[in-house]
Amino acid sequence: MIRFLSQLGAGVTRLAVGAGLALAAAGSAAAQGGEAAILQGLNKVTARISTFEAPVGQVVRFGTLEITVRTCLKRPPEEPPESAVFLDIREIRPNEMPQPRFRGWMFASSPALSALEHPVYDVWVIDCKAAPTSQAPSSE
Repeated sequence: MIRFLSQLGAGVTRLAVGAGLALAAAGSAAAQGGEAAILQGLNKVTARISTFEAPVGQVVRFGTLEITVRTCLKRPPEEPPESAVFLDIREIRPNEMPQPRFRGWMFASSPALSALEHPVYDVWVIDCKAAPTSQAPSSE
C-alpha cells in the first residue's frame, strides 16, 4: 500500500510538472506573463480566508509563511481560462531556520492537483494580474 501511495504521489508530481510545461509551451506565444498572482489563503485554526496579491519576485507573508511568486502565467481571454503560478513557500518561525514547505506549480482550475500540505494553512491560486498596458496619452 505504501509503495502504491508513493507511486501515486510521484505520478501526481509528474502530472503537475507536465501540465505546467504544457501550459507554458503550448501557449508560449499566447500565454501572458503576469506581474502578480492573486492568491487565497485559509487559516484552518481561525477559519479565516484572506485574498492577497503577491507580486512576482517579491516575498509576501501569510501567517508564518513566506510566499514568493517566481512565474505567473495566464491564458489569453479567447482560450479556456487558466492561470498557473510557480511558487516557493517557506515557513518562518522565531528562533528556527526557515523550512521549505512547497515549491512548484499551482493551477487556478485544479487547486488539489498540486497543493501546499500544511497543518495550519492552505494557499491556492485565484488568478494572475496582468501588467498594465500602456496607453498613448490622449491629445484632448
